[in-house]
Amino acid sequence: MLLESHEERRSVNARVFQVLEAAAVYAVFYDGQPCNIRIATAYRDYPGPKYPRVTFMSPGHAHRMARRLNKRFNTTAFTVVRFVDGELDLGD
Repeated sequence: MLLESHEERRSVNARVFQVLEAAAVYAVFYDGQPCNIRIATAYRDYPGPKYPRVTFMSPGHAHRMARRLNKRFNTTAFTVVRFVDGELDLGD
């Protein structure tokens, strides 16, 4: 564990936030490119689109998502890429 913070409220539902070390980040790619997934309702705008995760800390979850997408789209183009080191993005 790298860091821990306790919620201030005193109740049965008080939470502890923990920052854990991860060996790598695993991302689902489509045809060698990073991708995002959007699920929209076909006939109306409510409740709006959903964006399932395509990056994971666990390789099992990433591989399961890639298998599900390959099955849904009848392809083998969805793969998992493992990131250990990367470019630092400081944002704005």
